[in-house]
Amino acid sequence: MAMSKSYFIFREQILPISIDEAWSFFSSPHNLAKITPEKLNFKIKSDGADKPIYDGMKIAYTVSPLLKIPVRWLTEIKNVKAPHQFSDTQLKGPYKKWEHLHTFEQVSGGVKMTDKIEYQVGFGIFSSAINKLIIERELKNIFDYRAIVLKKLFDK
Repeated sequence: MAMSKSYFIFREQILPISIDEAWSFFSSPHNLAKITPEKLNFKIKSDGADKPIYDGMKIAYTVSPLLKIPVRWLTEIKNVKAPHQFSDTQLKGPYKKWEHLHTFEQVSGGVKMTDKIEYQVGFGIFSSAINKLIIERELKNIFDYRAIVLKKLFDK
């Protein structure tokens, strides 16, 4: 059986806020809906997702990435090192693999927020083409949208 190819996304953004403000915002699962495009119909399904994240926290939600068809997604929060980093890893969902590391570093002018994502798509020999034609572009659009919304939320 062939190994699945991993794809990567890397984004950095400086927000004019303190590291504690950044942590407070990003460690709250409910704020994810604020920075996700409305067309994805993102909905948290877990009880307790109104609490700050912790190691081992599982968050269930639905998202409708294509043709408004809802997809269930279950992630686990790991590697929580407040206020500097955490990761979310897909346990069940649309990807063969999804690991997203969030880091926060106090810098001159605010906080440098970094997203590092490794993902794999599960469409066999079609994975590379489907990623190139659809998934890569959609993920780029989602992270572009987030950058714009975060700038509006925090630039004062």
